Amino acid sequence: MTEESKPRKRLPPTEAWAKIQHYCAYQERSHREVKEKLYSYGLFKNEVEELLTRCITEGFLNEERFAKAFAGGKFRMKKWGRLKIERELQQHGLSPNCIGRGLKELDPRDYAQTLRTLLAKKLKSTPAPSPYARKNKVARYAIGKGYEPELVWRILQELLEA
Repeated sequence: MTEESKPRKRLPPTEAWAKIQHYCAYQERSHREVKEKLYSYGLFKNEVEELLTRCITEGFLNEERFAKAFAGGKFRMKKWGRLKIERELQQHGLSPNCIGRGLKELDPRDYAQTLRTLLAKKLKSTPAPSPYARKNKVARYAIGKGYEPELVWRILQELLEA
């Protein structure tokens, strides 16, 4: 029997509470992540809901705080654009309101400068048979990282004219 297929021992709610406190304190988590973790401990639905509520009331869990930390972190560390961050936050089951607050963490000047730097670096390292193909490859790269197509094309044009 593999490690994954082995049935896990069911944790009592008191042990699950201690573990989930540590899990939430380690880094910001979404409600969905915590719920999945609690279910992985073998808890029943009512126990999961009770512990989830307790996490929220005791401040271990806050979706707005998660959205801000997630958006800021993915932008700074992985250089993701707004669209990709928004999609990922939706995957975590956050409300549009929380997603909006998280995206407000991204400073517009830093955002444009990061995109400019990303595009300039990619332009230098991208060989292509024609200038059109090169421009297209670089734009697709930035759009794939979640940057808005209009912004990508505008900044790319500025870089090529400079």
